[in-house]
Amino acid sequence: MRMLRLSLIPVLVVVAGFPSLATAGQQHAVAPGAIAAAVANHAAKQDADRESIRQALSRPEVREIAEKTGIDTARVAAAADTLSGSDLERAAEAARQISDSLVGGDSNIVLSTTTIIIALLVLILIIVAVH
Repeated sequence: MRMLRLSLIPVLVVVAGFPSLATAGQQHAVAPGAIAAAVANHAAKQDADRESIRQALSRPEVREIAEKTGIDTARVAAAADTLSGSDLERAAEAARQISDSLVGGDSNIVLSTTTIIIALLVLILIIVAVH
């Protein structure tokens, strides 16, 4: 009996020392490639949102309104680069609305477009000030 215990101890040590061998055949619930693709898509969407904001801020009409209201567009652009999550999505949506309303070279800015531009600028500044 003593010999059996002595021979069983090394076997138990080896089995306890390599638990990964027992689970090596298990599959993940989500494939690593799918996770990497989701992260890449999320990063690409954030980059596209930031680019939408930059494009809206670079429009002459936006710069003119910002200058009239005393808002520094360079500061707003720098602040936009720090946005993330729902704040970034809201600011990007406002920027897209501005760009869409000014598409086609229409230099006439109606009150609603001016309001959207000012709201975008103020939104970005407030979000950055809070964070």
